[in-house]
Amino acid sequence: MAFCHGLSFILMPSNKLPSQLQDSMRQWRHQIHQNPETAYEEFKTASLVKQVLESVGIEVHSGIATTGVVGILKKGNSNRSIGLRADMDALDILEDNDLSYCSENKGKMHACGHDGHTAMLLGAACYLAEQVEFDGTVVFIFQPAEEVKGGAQAMIKEGLFDRFPVDQVYGMHNMPGIKEQFFSICEGPMMAAFAYYECEITGKGGHSSTPHLNIDPIQIGASLIKQWQEIISRDVPASEVAVISTTEFHGGSAINVCPEKIILRGSTRSLSNETAALIERRMSEVAEVHCSSLGATCRFDYKQAYPVLINEPSSTKFAVEVARSVVGDQNVSEQQQAIMGSEDFAEMLLQKPGAYIFLGNGTESRGGCMIHNPGYDFNDQNLEVGARYWVNLASQYLS
Repeated sequence: MAFCHGLSFILMPSNKLPSQLQDSMRQWRHQIHQNPETAYEEFKTASLVKQVLESVGIEVHSGIATTGVVGILKKGNSNRSIGLRADMDALDILEDNDLSYCSENKGKMHACGHDGHTAMLLGAACYLAEQVEFDGTVVFIFQPAEEVKGGAQAMIKEGLFDRFPVDQVYGMHNMPGIKEQFFSICEGPMMAAFAYYECEITGKGGHSSTPHLNIDPIQIGASLIKQWQEIISRDVPASEVAVISTTEFHGGSAINVCPEKIILRGSTRSLSNETAALIERRMSEVAEVHCSSLGATCRFDYKQAYPVLINEPSSTKFAVEVARSVVGDQNVSEQQQAIMGSEDFAEMLLQKPGAYIFLGNGTESRGGCMIHNPGYDFNDQNLEVGARYWVNLASQYLS
């Protein structure tokens, strides 16, 4: 699978990847989009990744965390190494697009752009294998289950960095609302810690005509939601950013019956791991005291899912330099505002220094539809730029 001849060390803005490789990336992306697979079910996607990597002579290790794939490309004699990560999973969303490559797996779709992320890293792997000389090892990490199910942590637990050591690790995600072929990043916290909770409140059921004889868990649950919001305004420092969102309220089965139990579920976000721990402790305390004071009992379960994603400063500066080599100074921002969305690449950044960068998916009609929306689609105009970023990142680090 040769795309061009000769060697290329740093691909500048005027040096595009070969048209044949660009066509291949589009084909891979559309094929993956058409066959979306959710957490730990990415078998077809993993098979495609393995096939492409092996076709250019890259050493492949598959089945890590069920469907994860790692490619190893070593040149020269150096012990230096860099990890490049792409996520592969789709979402449980019914697609609402009119595309020739729409999802054929009803109720599942690539609504977050992981099809594009996988295709970009595959393109970079092919180009690095065939056209670039460097001194060291590139570790291509194709991760399953980024969406809530913790695929990064699962790969780490199965020895990702013990089996395939890297000095630094880098990630990338498309971002609607930022113009296409524009990179944005910041040092330090860039994405929030994510946790989710369930609170079961048990009161005393009875007839709706005699509320004085009941202990109404619906009323208690409604007031507890408001009590939790005071944690943000009174316990979390004003300089910190945090969110508590109750998104499910389940209880009752008849209009004339006060139920015995109700269940609240939701999630929290914060931009420091210390704040995340504070929220967990205070939500539990408030739930226990509030329910007890009204004669009810509660069971409160809380799970920290993803930590804060924190970009290491020197790695961030390096990512900025590389991005500028790809799209020019005017198309790179170092002032990305931290967002309350979460990303399990944060787990990898707890293990290794590195950085995570956004690549604009576009605005308005082209690429502007927000992720996790039935009408979203990854912008193919970004495939070449994203792959070129990966190529330059690896070749400059291992030059």
